[in-house]
Amino acid sequence: MTAKKILVVDDDSAIRNLLHRFFGRQNFHMESAENGQTALAVFEQFNPDLVILDVMLPDIIGFEVCQQMKNSRTGVLIMLLTSLTAVEAQVTGLEWADAYVTKPFHLSVLEKQVQALFRLLQPPVTPPQRQCLVFGRLVVDPVSREVTFDNQRVSLTAIEFDLLYCLVKHPQQAWSRQQLITEVWGHEFVGEGRIVDVHIGQIRKKIEPKPSQPIFIQTVRGFGYKFKPSK
Repeated sequence: MTAKKILVVDDDSAIRNLLHRFFGRQNFHMESAENGQTALAVFEQFNPDLVILDVMLPDIIGFEVCQQMKNSRTGVLIMLLTSLTAVEAQVTGLEWADAYVTKPFHLSVLEKQVQALFRLLQPPVTPPQRQCLVFGRLVVDPVSREVTFDNQRVSLTAIEFDLLYCLVKHPQQAWSRQQLITEVWGHEFVGEGRIVDVHIGQIRKKIEPKPSQPIFIQTVRGFGYKFKPSK
């Protein structure tokens, strides 16, 4: 199996070197960059599977770098690694990124989160039958991993698709936040339940006619979420 490639982007040389050595010892192919412009150039040449990206870069804000990378190649996984802890920053970051991790961080936890992200690149053991799930104007195709609403394609991140698919496969079933984390991110993921809330918020913006009054993904007060089919 070909070794996965990781690009680390951070203006702090200590963090770049730490992650470069840590993941390099695990047989990942590593590259690094200290600013946004360099990162975009290395990204095109190195073609990484995962980018660990700081937000507060000296030239281009990491959110913009993330968006450019995703527009350039939709298959790449991007983890934002930043000192910005505000919910607003997380919401902005997760509009494009697949994970949002705050500093300071523990290497063991970061390693588990990287493993959880790489699970998204693994093909299913048994290819699913091509059977689109249709809920009125919303259509979810598990094979092509495409979602359409009113015949218009909806752009979802890998995590957003997996989270939505988990819900639509089991209409009306109430899921706790921890159950969704286990189902989508995996048992090895270590993180807070509010990451589910952030991703649900982003999905609602993309598929709900009125995100503030959702008709598909409904909140189960004090518990989690459920998907309600719409006629």
